[in-house]
Amino acid sequence: MSEEHGRIFREAWIAGVIKHYPGEPKPGYIAPWDETPDWERQSAAAVYDQVAAFIRATDGAATKLTREQKGRFVSLCWIGQILKHIPDPKPAYVADWNDLPDWQQQTDMEIFERVEQEAGVLKK
Repeated sequence: MSEEHGRIFREAWIAGVIKHYPGEPKPGYIAPWDETPDWERQSAAAVYDQVAAFIRATDGAATKLTREQKGRFVSLCWIGQILKHIPDPKPAYVADWNDLPDWQQQTDMEIFERVEQEAGVLKK
């Protein structure tokens, strides 16, 4: 897990929020990396690494998933991090895919696609 991976995830999140959020996003949604809480930084890096590992483990076949499937994967990985770091999370923090607002679904899809772009460079 690296800080670089977390930063890439965070950049993709911020880009998605700016693009898709209706109205003015909450400041925490678009806070820069240095203002992001430690648990969120750790979670961003962990989810990036989970997506990259998934792509590698399938020899790249995971890139053939639908956009929705890609977003669902990011969402589930993020929920895992929420459960790891927050003992009693609000229901909205662990909401199922169908209960997420469209802007968040779109952002999760784009996060997977961003990792997809980066993963080719990061193969080991």
